[in-house]
Amino acid sequence: MDIPPINRIAIIGAGAMGGAYAAMFNTVDAFDTLFVARGPRAQRLSQNGLIVNEKPIRLPVVQPDQATAPADLVMVALKHHHLQDALDDLRPLVGDRTTIISIMNGLESEESIGARYGREKLLLSIAVGIDALRDGNHISYSNPGKILFGEATNEEISPRVRLLQGAFTLAGIPHETPKDMQRTLWWKFMINVGMNQASAVMRAPYGIFQTSADARALMQTLMHEVITLAKASDVNLSEADIEDWREILQTLSPEGKTSMLQDFEARRPTEVEVFAGKVVALGRELGIATPVNAALRHAIRVLEQRKL
Repeated sequence: MDIPPINRIAIIGAGAMGGAYAAMFNTVDAFDTLFVARGPRAQRLSQNGLIVNEKPIRLPVVQPDQATAPADLVMVALKHHHLQDALDDLRPLVGDRTTIISIMNGLESEESIGARYGREKLLLSIAVGIDALRDGNHISYSNPGKILFGEATNEEISPRVRLLQGAFTLAGIPHETPKDMQRTLWWKFMINVGMNQASAVMRAPYGIFQTSADARALMQTLMHEVITLAKASDVNLSEADIEDWREILQTLSPEGKTSMLQDFEARRPTEVEVFAGKVVALGRELGIATPVNAALRHAIRVLEQRKL
């Protein structure tokens, strides 16, 4: 099947990352970029728009039952606990030739989306290194990070991947297509498990991890449990992957905050079950102890309940 050039781009999730990438796509006249939302969220987006790095942007906001045509690209940028309710909202925007990418955290969103709309439409993807913050309708970032995406394996580049590479290049979105995307998904999972959770329990922005050996020690201990699980799952993660993350960490704004820390401060539910919860569940399946993640899971759930 021929895949059309990417023109119509639908983004579901207007948080820090979804809003930042929407602003990047919006700089290109060749793209027709829109948000997908419903109810009060749609009304707020329509009325207030977003201010990204001090520049106002106003994109069309389409409610799912008002969508008139499929999108060429659907970007899913939701929190995990919002995905199941939002899956039906994508239906009017997914056609036979639509490409879907998820920049959500965790290891599970692609499975849910692919099961609903067809695995052949889905490219595996992660966003890493973007230090976007959202406060009200204001979004700021100093580092756009990079989107790593592709088919499960990319020894040869598929037409779908090549078209998306071209779209990201036009929008000025840094990107890369690794040969092994399954390994890359686990690498991002390792980062989230260590960085997000350690930052949340310590209320620590990136600058603390850049300067404190103790903060990095907690982060790395959490990550080591993921590496052990990955090896038992035939995924090639190692200590060198932590070092790769530490190099990226040094490039982030010291005032920047992880998504879980932002959730804490905004009194929103966190994704602890996608991080520590998943580690603990995999540990049980594989017969591998994961005591540090188990402990942080309890701690974060208590802190979350108190905040909420």
